Order: sequence, then structure tokens, then C-alpha cells
Amino acid sequence: MNVMRIIVSADYDEMSKLAAEDVAGIIRENPTVVLGLPTGSTPLGMYRNLITMHKQGNLSFRHVTTFNLDEYIGLEPGHVNSYRYFMYENFFKHVDIQEQNINIPDGNAADLEQECMDYEAKIRNAGGIYLMVLGVGNNGHIGFNEPADHFPIATHVTRLDESTIRANARFFRSPDEVPRLAVTMGIGSIMRSRRILLLASGNAKARAISAALEGSVTPALPASILQFHPDVTVILDAEAASLLTRNP
Repeated sequence: MNVMRIIVSADYDEMSKLAAEDVAGIIRENPTVVLGLPTGSTPLGMYRNLITMHKQGNLSFRHVTTFNLDEYIGLEPGHVNSYRYFMYENFFKHVDIQEQNINIPDGNAADLEQECMDYEAKIRNAGGIYLMVLGVGNNGHIGFNEPADHFPIATHVTRLDESTIRANARFFRSPDEVPRLAVTMGIGSIMRSRRILLLASGNAKARAISAALEGSVTPALPASILQFHPDVTVILDAEAASLLTRNP
């Protein structure tokens, strides 16, 4: 039976706190849990809350394993806009996670097809992802799975949608600097996670959230596939939830 819990919080700060509490509770129950993690502005508040819990002595990541959803192709690991840089600056270097337990796709691999297959193998060898934390793009993408005519199964190289390039251009000096390609977990990789936590905030996400949670399941709106997952929790702020027709 599919269970989708929708929680509407007052604002971004409350959404972030609730998300962090959910993740922390899972880690306390199973200190060796495998997590799937996103980048972007949406999870920043969650990461800040998790760091605070760690610094207060209430949470350890020492035995946690993480797999990031995606990475740009062509940016050096130390580039300020690479997702590796993002994760270390905003999370990893502030907690006690072990370097060998951090997994991020290599967007500079000599053989990107092999990198994708190797990443899938690493996830399988870790026992699979227990909790996958997701954001959602304005166009409904999850990871970098863009609107398409099919749901990609495994980790793969993807071409970024023009709307994604425009949305991400704010992090670069110009839209021309935004990479056009990325490595991303596929929809199948995401859907094999035991649990999914989807986060969204702001009016810009309201249309995608409404369509994903209440519309038809279609690869033209990749997040809609989450309707078929057996265990999804969605935490929204009031703005992101504003177009939902049913009251959670």
C-alpha cells in the first residue's frame, strides 16, 4: 500500500526543522543508515539544523553512509558551484562523517558511462539507500531527471533542461557558465530507496508540487512518479502547498 504523508509547515524554517528531525530520528534508530542527499537551496536549512544537533552532541554521522543525487559534468571538485564543494562547505566538513562513507558522482570521470555503472554498484554494495531526501525543480525534476518521454532507470548522463539552466544561472556569473550536462541518479535509483522525504518551499514550487502530488503520473513531470512509492513524506511550507486542492 502506498503511503504519502503531506505535512504543511508555516514557513521555510519550520520545514527545515521538521526535515532535520526526521533525518536525525532515523540516524538515531540506525547509526549505520544509508542516506541519499540533495543539493540546492531547499535543503540548506535542514543541513544547518543537522549541524546544530551534531555540535550540541545530540547526533553523530560517524557510521552514516551518504550518496549524493547528482553532479555537474565538467566542473572541478573545488569549483564553488560543484555539488561536491557545496556538500562539504554546507554540511560534511561541519559533522563527523567519515570521508570513505561519502559518495558523490564524479562529473570529471574519463569514462562517464562506467562512472554511472560504478555508482549504481556502490549503492547496491552499501545495501541500498534507506532514506532519499529530495528537492523538486520548478519543472518537476527530481535529481537532474528532467521532463522527458520516459523515466530513466539508473544513474546516467543527462542534458539539463533550459528551465533548469535558467534557474541555476543565479549561482553563476552568467547563464553561459552553467554546465549543460550532469550525472544523476535515475528515477529507478530513487524509487528503490526504502523511504523518501520530499521538501519544497516557495511559490515557485507550488505548481510543480500540485501537479506531482495530485496530477497524472507522467515522465513529463518526473516527481509525479513518487505517487507510486510505498513510503513518502512530503514537507512543504505554506507557499509551496498553496495550490494543493486537498487539505493535508
